[in-house]
Amino acid sequence: MAKQVLIETSARHLHVSREHLDVLFGKGYELTVKKDLSQPGQYACAERVDVVGPKKTLTGVSILGPVRPSTQVEISLTDARSIGVVAPIRESGDTANSGGCKLVGPCGEVELTEGVIVAKRHIHMTPEDAAEFDVKDKDVVSVKVESDDRSLIFGDVVVRVNSNFALAMHIDTDESNAAAAGMNAMGTLIK
Repeated sequence: MAKQVLIETSARHLHVSREHLDVLFGKGYELTVKKDLSQPGQYACAERVDVVGPKKTLTGVSILGPVRPSTQVEISLTDARSIGVVAPIRESGDTANSGGCKLVGPCGEVELTEGVIVAKRHIHMTPEDAAEFDVKDKDVVSVKVESDDRSLIFGDVVVRVNSNFALAMHIDTDESNAAAAGMNAMGTLIK
């Protein structure tokens, strides 16, 4: 039997450091949980900021919590082109020599010299999930998505294994639209 995984669309968002949260929202500010996400301990926040590039501004971009060691902006390739930023396709956390932008919050602005990426498509798995799918951390697989008139196979999908994860594949809005992947879309892992 084919092994299937839930596919979730990850819209543009950012992860913020304590230092940058203080500048954007005020010293000692605490993020407000708006909605829990599928990955344990992760949540969408009520707070939003503007992401400013040389050509355009993305207004009201959501912050995901909790606070992280460094600030990272995750946008689609369409977003990057729209605002005039070069954003490499990278795994989360790999922001060295990536794109820059300005973040504008209600209390201040932060100029990022790097930290803007397009998130590489990936699957979160527990060690038990990885054993069931016969894959390991950092394996690169393909995932077939069946949809009305837009079925496709995503290649270059990185497997990320951690006991704190919940099984789900994350793609950005460009990828989701290409496959017409709606709510509860499922994909079949192909090794």
